[in-house]
Amino acid sequence: MRLLLVEDERKLSQVLAKGLKKLSYAVDQAFDGEEVLRQIRQQDRQVKVLILSAKNQVEDKIAGLDLGANDYLEKPFDFLELAARIRNLLRWEFVQRESQWEDGRLKMDFSAKTVFVDGEEIALTHKEYGILEYLVQNRTRFVSAEELLEHVWDREADLFSNTLKYHIHSLKKKLGLPEVIQNERGKGYRYTEHREK
Repeated sequence: MRLLLVEDERKLSQVLAKGLKKLSYAVDQAFDGEEVLRQIRQQDRQVKVLILSAKNQVEDKIAGLDLGANDYLEKPFDFLELAARIRNLLRWEFVQRESQWEDGRLKMDFSAKTVFVDGEEIALTHKEYGILEYLVQNRTRFVSAEELLEHVWDREADLFSNTLKYHIHSLKKKLGLPEVIQNERGKGYRYTEHREK
């Protein structure tokens, strides 16, 4: 899942971005929160926004929420609380999203970011997990390579490299279920239901 981290303290931004990347998030960074929030809300009302601020007065919180933020976290804060609030916003983003999902031999725990095949946990890299999660969440349609790169990688991703194909090949091999990820030229990639007959 891709996050935009807006933090005017650049050192703190780097620390937070590093921690979030370890939790398998792709992280972009910006440094002017109010301007960014206004631009986001002009273009997309569905994007989830969490403000991190040293301003702890009630009027500051009201102003942030009125600008369109979904949540507000005061500094200083514990990183574990930040991670929990992000998970909460993501659960809200997907209507009736369950924390666990199962399809035949494959099972995913979205909260723990773990994947099991036939009851055995499969060790995936952050990118491999991100690809699988995004395809599963959008399994009713084909997802283009550009869209996958947009949501699983950060803005530095090279659209013309073979990195996506490499990761998908590795993902299929680790799962041992190559048929669940379908690729069609001109359309992209799609998760295919794998129900046991």
